[in-house]
Amino acid sequence: MNPAGTPNNSGSGHVTVSGQLSQKRGLGDLIAKKPELVTLGLLIVICLAVSIANPTFLQPSSLIDIGRASVVTGLFALGVFVVLASGGIDVSFTAIAALTMYSITLFALNHFPEMPILVVFVLAVLGGIALGVLNGFLVYTLRVPSLIVTIGTQYLFRGGLLAFIGTTWIMELPGPMGTFGRIPLLEFETANGATVSLPVYFLILPATALLTWWIMRRTLMGRAIFSLGGNADVTARLGYNVKIVHLFVFGYAGALAGLAGIVQVTANRLANPFDLVGTEISVIAAVVLGGARITGGTGSVIGTMLGVLLVVIVDNVLVMVGIPSTWQRVVVGAFILLAAAFFVTRQRKFKPAK
Repeated sequence: MNPAGTPNNSGSGHVTVSGQLSQKRGLGDLIAKKPELVTLGLLIVICLAVSIANPTFLQPSSLIDIGRASVVTGLFALGVFVVLASGGIDVSFTAIAALTMYSITLFALNHFPEMPILVVFVLAVLGGIALGVLNGFLVYTLRVPSLIVTIGTQYLFRGGLLAFIGTTWIMELPGPMGTFGRIPLLEFETANGATVSLPVYFLILPATALLTWWIMRRTLMGRAIFSLGGNADVTARLGYNVKIVHLFVFGYAGALAGLAGIVQVTANRLANPFDLVGTEISVIAAVVLGGARITGGTGSVIGTMLGVLLVVIVDNVLVMVGIPSTWQRVVVGAFILLAAAFFVTRQRKFKPAK
């Protein structure tokens, strides 16, 4: 008995109520600090369940299909992550991708058919930066929510493309662009004799993810971005140039959108001015499912990539189980709502100890 006359369980092997609360608090703190662990857990559960129901899911050909499908979505998501971390939101990235990829493809086809693929990518990135910086300038100058600005520029960019540049599909790409999309990084034959290849453009995604991680975690600009997403007034008082941060985040998102646009063209071997319409929500959902908050100040590159994989795998699973395309958006939307609700309730229930 202790001095108060109550039993002392020290060393008895029993877990006290305070110990249980401490364990729950530790779990809550871990989830609050590393929400990407929840996304990783969801990925593992889904992959295990699908592989049990359909063993072909884990075949190399299926994994390569998922890898190919992740590139464009992943590039978009990395740009959206940077914008979200700053407290903004961008829905114009698909319009930027369509405008840059179609304009550059048309220019190369008509004036420079043998334009080296490196030059194509540089032009796409520069074009994306220009359009993205315009977004950042308007957000900072007009002092209106970035969602409103980028909805407007989305219509502006896509309308300008269709009204002044072209509305027809380009089925025959310039030589270097068509060749680049067919270069294999990994190639093998399946048991039924089909050839499966992972294209070399897949390397663009991990390289960009590494660059984004370095910017966000190892540079002064990365600290300024997270600070701006946390509190804009405090960021200004700390001496950061808020205008430059706005221009950078939207310019960076635009650069990745331009890059993704060219990857989309070389992968599909055609330039479609109507392409990528309606993919904005899936991309933003992937970033949010990766642990980033819409209000800004949080998120990680690893979480974003896990969110991309989650969205891409769910889409592939729905195709594999034969769910009609008209119902796929319903299922994905319900899944996103359930996952988002889980994040919110967990963050409310387990707030970090102070």
